[in-house]
Formats: sequence, C-alpha cells, structure tokens
Amino acid sequence: MNKRVDVYIKNETKWQAEFKVLRELALATGLNEDLKWGQPCYTLDNKNVFLIHGFKEYCAVLFMKGALLKDPKGILIQQTANVQAGRQIRLSNLQELTKMKATIKAYMKEAVTIEELGLEVPIKKSAEFEVPKEILAKLKKVPGLLPAFKKLTPGRQRAWVLHFSSAKQEKTLDSRIEKATSSILAGKGFNE
Repeated sequence: MNKRVDVYIKNETKWQAEFKVLRELALATGLNEDLKWGQPCYTLDNKNVFLIHGFKEYCAVLFMKGALLKDPKGILIQQTANVQAGRQIRLSNLQELTKMKATIKAYMKEAVTIEELGLEVPIKKSAEFEVPKEILAKLKKVPGLLPAFKKLTPGRQRAWVLHFSSAKQEKTLDSRIEKATSSILAGKGFNE
C-alpha cells in the first residue's frame, strides 16, 4: 500500500467507497501501487497495468492494454474512437461495483497476465488513419488548403484531423478549419 494513495482516497469526496473496494481488488493482484497522473496506478516491473480514476458521472478501472483483454462480459469501453490501447470498466455506484467484483477481479488478473507475457497492442501508424470525408469536403472549399494538407506529414495530418473531428457542431468545425488555414498553408502542425 502506498501512503500517497492512502491520502488520495481519504481526500476523495465522490467515489471514496468505490475506490476503497477497487483498491482492495487491485492490491490482491500483487502489483505495485503508486500515484501517477494524480490517480492510483498499479504496475508490474514499472509498467502501468491499470489505474483507478473518477469522473463526474462514473468511476472507472482503466486497463492500459485493455484492447487485448478478452471481454467476455462486453463491459469494456473505448473512451473515444482515437484511443487505441486503453479500455475502461465504468461504474456508477457502489452497488454496481459490488455485483461486478468477481468480474473486475478476473479482468485485473488477465491484465496482469498480458503484462507478464509482454504482449503489446498493435498501434496504427499516423499514415494508416483515414481523413473523414466531411473534413476533406470542407478543406476542398478553401483554395489550396487540401493540397497543402496532403503535403503535411502523416502525424501533422492526424493531429489536425483529431482537432477538427472533436468539434461537436458544424459551426465549430468550420471555425477550427478557418483558424487552422494559415498554419496548414505554411506546412505547420496543430501544436506548432
């Protein structure tokens, strides 16, 4: 048990009871406990296996290589379409967690086995991502923007696409493309 995690759980207001149960399950795996990214994290040979974290509507166990878990119960959630490896089990209350204890324990055990075996999630390279048709159509509307976009490195293209595709409304997408135009024409990436 890590004292920093003790303090973290003691100060947790919304998910304290759930975190105590999840911590108990996590410690039973024999993994090392630490506080990383401000969250209880469980590691094997300094490699992150899973962590426990809380959000407004739910708390979760995030499996770093969750894409490799078998998921016979169909409970693993991919946070966004762009997350390649991580998967979450989300819990909305202590009663739900209590019912799922055996399942969560089994998923944690499988995650440890995956790490012990040294398995890796095959990660797509930036060049393998497709640009959504609606974004291509909008880039075509601005003279010279689509050819300039296609000249960018695959990583720069992907960063722009992630930025554009996270817009929830069309007017936000249009605004983001308008603001990005000069950077793309100059051959720059999203964070340059």
